[in-house]
Amino acid sequence: MAQISQWQHQFVKTNQVRLHCVTQGEGELVILLHSYLEFWYSWRHQLSALARHFKVVVPDLRGCNDSEKPQDGYDLDTISRDIAGLIDALGYSQAHVVGHAWGGTIAWQLAQTTPASVHKLAILNGVHPLQFRQALVSNVDQLRRSWQLLVAQIPNMPEWLLEQTLPEFVQSFFQNQAVRKGAFPTEVTRLYQAALQKPGAIAAALRYYRQLLSLPAWLAPLWAPHGAINAPTLVLWGEDDALFNSKLLENVGELVKAPLKIERIPHCGHWIQQEAPLTVNRSLLKFLRPSS
Repeated sequence: MAQISQWQHQFVKTNQVRLHCVTQGEGELVILLHSYLEFWYSWRHQLSALARHFKVVVPDLRGCNDSEKPQDGYDLDTISRDIAGLIDALGYSQAHVVGHAWGGTIAWQLAQTTPASVHKLAILNGVHPLQFRQALVSNVDQLRRSWQLLVAQIPNMPEWLLEQTLPEFVQSFFQNQAVRKGAFPTEVTRLYQAALQKPGAIAAALRYYRQLLSLPAWLAPLWAPHGAINAPTLVLWGEDDALFNSKLLENVGELVKAPLKIERIPHCGHWIQQEAPLTVNRSLLKFLRPSS
């Protein structure tokens, strides 16, 4: 377990929002981006391991845990500007960006819209937004797996349901998507529950899901298409992901013109860096620090 005493907490103003960040280490900058319904704590196994060689910064994304929770700005372009601004506010021109699931989608977007900000890109069970939208209309299995995303489009009801059943929902949400159930003992899921119980956190979380299927999000690639990713890219994939169909990996090579490596982790579910932390840490260090 990481040495919690070495983790420093700070708030950084970026893109007109105040983000809570946990940091450790010195050197080249590594930004770790968490997923939907999570917060910085999902990277607890990676923080100290990476901080031996890098300055590691793990933000709570806009609307999550201790970061500010504005009413708007949950679209991918705005969130990407949050992260690009964070890199700049920390005194860096670029960073290695690592994102899991929804954080991976943000990382894909950042690497395309602000390529100068991203030195290397690592995606953990995260899907490019264009690929995901295409899968929703062409892949029946992915549509079935995305039922929570579709339910979240209903106004008001999801917020009420989550508030009424939060302890049971959180336990189920993390355990059901995990193959290695030991990654989520009760004391861990209680921390996720506490983060979601903070005022405005549930509403903000649902805004992420709603913007993804909004009309502007669907139309954006038509009027502002982006080129291929030019950052060296690593994709780590838990093979037994219950939320994402592995067919989403098939066309990743079309998105990246830089060197691309895909590593599949067997007997591992959606929460890859929490289910297989040692494997993930080894792969990230080998990718980010090839001489190690």
